[in-house]
Amino acid sequence: MRLGFSNKTKREMPLHLLVLPSLILVVMFSYIPMMGIVIAFQKYSATKGFFGSNWIGFENFIYVFQLPGTMQVIWNTVIIASMKIVAGLIVPITIALLLNEIRHSLVKRGIQTLIYLPHFLSWIILGGILIDILSPSTGIINQLLQMVGIEPIFFLADNRWFRYVLVFSDVWKEFGFSTIVYLAALTNINPMLYEASTIDGAGRWKQTIHITLPGIVPIVVLMTTLALGNVLNAGFEQVFTLYNSTVYETGDILDTLVYRIGVIDAQYSVATAVGLFKSVVSLIFISVSYFLAYRFAGYRIF
Repeated sequence: MRLGFSNKTKREMPLHLLVLPSLILVVMFSYIPMMGIVIAFQKYSATKGFFGSNWIGFENFIYVFQLPGTMQVIWNTVIIASMKIVAGLIVPITIALLLNEIRHSLVKRGIQTLIYLPHFLSWIILGGILIDILSPSTGIINQLLQMVGIEPIFFLADNRWFRYVLVFSDVWKEFGFSTIVYLAALTNINPMLYEASTIDGAGRWKQTIHITLPGIVPIVVLMTTLALGNVLNAGFEQVFTLYNSTVYETGDILDTLVYRIGVIDAQYSVATAVGLFKSVVSLIFISVSYFLAYRFAGYRIF
C-alpha cells in the first residue's frame, strides 16, 4: 500500500532531523560566504562594506592577468596538479594490486596501516620531516648521495627538483587512503571469474589485465572525475610549508598568490578575483570530466 505524502513525511522526519545540523553547517560555512564573490567586482573597502564599495566590473581580473608572473603561476598550478593526479592514480592502483596478491591477512593489514598513517598527519609535521630529510648538510638523502660521490642537492631550493618533491611527498601522504578505496573495489569482483579463467589456463598477469583492471574501472573513473575538479588546486598547505622565494619560478601556485595578495598585501578584491577565476575553471573541469565519465564509462550520479 502506497503511503500518503503526510505519512511518508512523518516516517522520514527523523532522517531529516538527523541531516538538519549538517545542512545548517553547510549553509553557514559554504553558501552564505559566497556573498563575498561580489568583492571581485568591487574596489572593496573594509570600512564601506559590500554595499558601500565602488563597483569596477572586471578591472580586478584585468589587473591580475596583466601582472608579470600570473601566467607562470597558472602554469605551475596546472603542471603540479596534473602530476599529482597522474601519480595519485598510478601508485595507489599498483599498490592495491600488489596487496591484493598477499594471502597472509596479518601482513596485508599491517602494510595497509603503515601506508595509511601519513594521511592523518598535517603538512606542518610532514613538512618538518621533509625539511630534515632533504637538508643539504644534515639530511639523510644527501648524506647517502655524498657516500656515492654525488654533490648535495638543494631539493627545496632548486627549481629543477621542487615540483618532484611536491609530487612525491603528496603521493607519500595520500596514496594509502586511495589504496584502501581500490582494495575495497577489488573485493567486489566475482571470484568465479578468476576460477573460470584459471580453468582456461590464464595466469595471474592475464587475470589482472582481463579481470581485475576492468573490474575496478568504475571506481577509477570516479576517482579521476573527482580529481579533475581539483586541477587548479595544487595543495596550498603543502606548498606554503615547503616553498620559498627561490622556487617561485616553478613552485608558486594560485593559492599562494592569493595568500600574498589578499593576506600580506591586503588587496582583498584582487585576491577574490583570483579565487573566483580558479573556482569557475574548476567547475568547468569537473563538469566536463563528469560528462566524459558518463559518455565513455557509463558512470552517473543518482
